[in-house]
Amino acid sequence: METKEVVFKAIVDAGKPVKGGEIAETTGIDKKEIDKAIKKLVAEGKINSPVRCFYAPA
Repeated sequence: METKEVVFKAIVDAGKPVKGGEIAETTGIDKKEIDKAIKKLVAEGKINSPVRCFYAPA
């Protein structure tokens, strides 16, 4: 799986808005890679940020 797909799955599975750091802890992926994937997912409209620094499925 691509990092972006893993991050998206982690956000969906969380069931609540999550921070990048929480995703990094759950997946074991470096936070910098998580941040890159989050930017791509936001640009694609798959996730949004309901509260600053938290991310949830769109």
